[in-house]
Amino acid sequence: MKWLNENLQFPPLSEANSDGLLAVGGDLSPERVFCAYQNGIFPWYESDEPLLWWAPDPRFVLYPEKLKTSKSTKQVLKNKSFEVSVNRNFKAVIEACAKVKRNAQSGTWITDQMIETYCELHRRGIAKSVEVWQNNTLVGGLYGIELGDTIFCGESMFSYVSNASKIGFITFVQNSNYKLIDCQLHTNYLESLGAEHISRVKFMQYLKPKTTL
Repeated sequence: MKWLNENLQFPPLSEANSDGLLAVGGDLSPERVFCAYQNGIFPWYESDEPLLWWAPDPRFVLYPEKLKTSKSTKQVLKNKSFEVSVNRNFKAVIEACAKVKRNAQSGTWITDQMIETYCELHRRGIAKSVEVWQNNTLVGGLYGIELGDTIFCGESMFSYVSNASKIGFITFVQNSNYKLIDCQLHTNYLESLGAEHISRVKFMQYLKPKTTL
C-alpha cells in the first residue's frame, strides 16, 4: 500500500488490496480529489483515521435505465409533496450529510476539510447537490461529483422526513443523461433501487480522457 506525497499521481488500481484500499495520506486539495475521481478512486475515512483512498473491485453502480421505483414511491412522486432542486444550496446539503447519524458508524468521513474541498469543487462546477424541499424547508438531499456527462459519483445523502432523499435521488436520476451512477460500495438501500456490481475494469471503461480543473 502506497503512502502519498505532494505528487498528485496515484498508484495503479491493481495495487489496491482485497477491500479496495489503494493508498494512504496525501491531502484533500481540490486538484488531488478531482484527479482521484478521474482515475476511479475516491477518499473515504473517519475523522480519527489517516486519509484513505479507495478503488474497490467490484464497483457498485446504477444504470439509470435500470432504476427501480416501487408502487408506493410512484404514488409519492405523483402527489408532488416534495420539491426537488439542483445546486440551490450545496453547502447546506453537505453539512447536513456530515451531521446525520448512521447505523454502525461512530463518526463521519465528511470532515471540515472535506466540506471545504467539495464546496470548492462545487464552485468550479465539478461537485453537484440535489435538494429536497417541503413547505420551503430543506428536508433531504444528496451530493456528489460529476465527471462530464457520463458519470455522477454519489457521495452521501440525508433525509429529515420519510422518503425525502429517495425522492431526490430518483427524480435526479430520471432527469439526468448520465450513463452511470457510481454508488461506490454496496448498500441494501441502493440495491433496492436497482444498483448492481460490475468489475472495476468495466467501470473504468466509462471514464473519459482526463481534463483539468
